[in-house]
Amino acid sequence: MDFDSRLASLLKQPSIVKNPERGRLIRDAVETREAIVSEGGALATWTRTESTGRSPQDTLTVKRLESSGTIDWDSPNNIPMDEVTFDMVLEDALAVLSEKSRVYELDRVIGADAAYALPVKFVSYRAVTSLFVDNMFRSVPSDLDKSVFASRPFTLLALPYDKLDPARYEGRLRIDPKTKKTSTMVIAMDLDRRIGIVYGSAYCGSAKKLMFSVMNYLLPAEGILPLHCSANEGPGGDIALLLGLSGTGKTTLSADPRRALLGDDEHGWSDHGIANFENGCYAKLIDLDAKKEPEIFHAIMHQDDFENHGAIVENAMVYPDGTFDLTDDRLTPNSRGSYPLAYLSNIKPSSVGDHPSIILFLTADANGVLPPISRLTKEQAMLWFLMGYTSKLAGTETGILEPKTTFSRFFGEPFMPRNPDVYARMLGEKLDAHGTDVYLVNTGWVGGPYGVAGRVDIDLTRAMVHAALSGELRTVDYDMDTMFHVSIPRTCPGVPTELLDPRKSWSDPVAYDARAKKLASEFAAHFDKAYGNKGIDAAVVDQCPGK
Repeated sequence: MDFDSRLASLLKQPSIVKNPERGRLIRDAVETREAIVSEGGALATWTRTESTGRSPQDTLTVKRLESSGTIDWDSPNNIPMDEVTFDMVLEDALAVLSEKSRVYELDRVIGADAAYALPVKFVSYRAVTSLFVDNMFRSVPSDLDKSVFASRPFTLLALPYDKLDPARYEGRLRIDPKTKKTSTMVIAMDLDRRIGIVYGSAYCGSAKKLMFSVMNYLLPAEGILPLHCSANEGPGGDIALLLGLSGTGKTTLSADPRRALLGDDEHGWSDHGIANFENGCYAKLIDLDAKKEPEIFHAIMHQDDFENHGAIVENAMVYPDGTFDLTDDRLTPNSRGSYPLAYLSNIKPSSVGDHPSIILFLTADANGVLPPISRLTKEQAMLWFLMGYTSKLAGTETGILEPKTTFSRFFGEPFMPRNPDVYARMLGEKLDAHGTDVYLVNTGWVGGPYGVAGRVDIDLTRAMVHAALSGELRTVDYDMDTMFHVSIPRTCPGVPTELLDPRKSWSDPVAYDARAKKLASEFAAHFDKAYGNKGIDAAVVDQCPGK
């Protein structure tokens, strides 16, 4: 029996709860002790230690002849899985689900623009995971028939607390270095048959990021550029996109009281403009401060009857009185909160908008050699989009000051399966078509590296972002940085002039030059390794630092 027939048979069983109301999922989560009710009404839940975050080494993509040429198998995150192994996992998943006493079936879509909303049938026995999907995925629009994917739905099966039999998958799945045995977890995608499986991972984000990867694969074929970014809209309807890795300030800078939020993480850029993929947010909670991030704090901590609340707090410390300690990372530094966008005060409910007038690439350069803000040409933007650079600080607790250079293509490498030239070329085409300005914003260090100088003051960063959004940076004079191939503004409203040129802000220009050359050489080495044989346009290659 084929998959569609077996799934149809499963979904006819008495155990199926089809499209339950949100309150039902919340009550079931509490009654089955999957979660407890916190002091404010949000649900608190915890996972096993192997499920406190994504498991990249267990995230696999089925390699089929018809699509293998469209996927960059050289990327460390595109790990191939053979068809037979996937079918074995699928068989096991359906067998396990058929034995559960209660299974939830949710019909949702990914994408706020009905023109390319992807229908998703989600099936799981876990109430918390199903509530997470209700928070994060979107309701089926009345005009779904207009979607290019109307006749090509996706199916996602989630078995968070079941484990694969290691003996059955010996030689087919990786050896877990902790157990020295075959892994019992898999997050697998069959992009051709449009089937996904989360097996053995209770981390709620596994379902979210699997579907993000799916969209990032499907959309370019329809002329739509997927982006790992936040998006907001000004009073005049102007759209800004913010792209940046963890620690660069994306969440903080996109939460602007003067601008309505479309979404904080996943968007598509089509011929119609920008549209959020999601219905909710999945925010990091460690050290969340009510004063610095009042919107996120309120979304999760506001008081409401638990059956109406439905925000999920994942792997945070909770006291017996139901209050949270978000500074305690003993369970994991990756505690998370899931909540609907509607819990934020300043959003655009439709989650769609015009073409972006401004794109901001955010980086936290711990070397202190990049300017706090700089303007990029189309080719430069394509290059920095490819590189997705930031710094991570290794071992700061023990005083190790040397930053680690990190590159994550398109500011979301684990979720971008296609060949890299596709995404870069599409960005260039859309920048040309819509006259979008692109700026690189360094939210990291100035005047010296981490451990010597300080980080750019957030208020100054906000002033630079505002100057870009208001158009004030269009009319100022610029100097070209020949090392990093970016244009540095000579002036910026509200920002001291001496801060803008990083070399001038260092007390020792010779030390600056040495540090800058080192970082530029890391750019060149990574580019050659990751993109040397990927057909990147020569005009883009020329903009790589160190070349």
